[in-house]
Amino acid sequence: MTFSKSDFAHIKWSLLIFLFVLSAGGAAIMVSENFVVQSQRDQRDAKRQLNEARSRLATAGEDRENMQTYALEYNALLKRNVIGNDQRLDWIEGLEKIYRQDRVPGFMEFKYAIAPQKAYTPAPPLDSGNFDLNLSDMTLQFELLHEGQLTAFFDAMHTGINGWFMIDHCALERIAATAAAEDFSAAFQLKAECTGGWLTLKNRNAK
Repeated sequence: MTFSKSDFAHIKWSLLIFLFVLSAGGAAIMVSENFVVQSQRDQRDAKRQLNEARSRLATAGEDRENMQTYALEYNALLKRNVIGNDQRLDWIEGLEKIYRQDRVPGFMEFKYAIAPQKAYTPAPPLDSGNFDLNLSDMTLQFELLHEGQLTAFFDAMHTGINGWFMIDHCALERIAATAAAEDFSAAFQLKAECTGGWLTLKNRNAK
């Protein structure tokens, strides 16, 4: 089939309409593709924002639980006078009370000395946050009937004196019973010397 110039005059409007429809269809396809790409991008962004919101919500819940836990621990330390200034007088009164009330059966006199408070750096070092760590060194000298009295004494310290006492080490030495003792079981059998210290936490933000 051949077309002449005279035929073109009859089909030019149909051809123009066809080209217009073809262009419009191509444009619609491009717009549709762009719309799909944008929709997929928006969907990914919405999903990311949802995941971030869920993560923040979970973190907020964990922070709330941690704050409650830390508040309980902080209040417990406050109650035991671990946070704040050193409680030298309370420690002395507590030690004397253990001796006077005979908290350790068969326990006799002991000697102790508490040194002035100083800054404390644990090994290995740790991050203490807003708290300064301080230590008041203490030495104790005992004469004992048996080793059980030593552990009983420190148990009495833990339950009867507010504070945080850390034992560094104890040295035990066997000694001879006194010849003048009427009852051999009443004679001192051991001499002990222990070192340690009272740890206190000082809040740097406290007024």
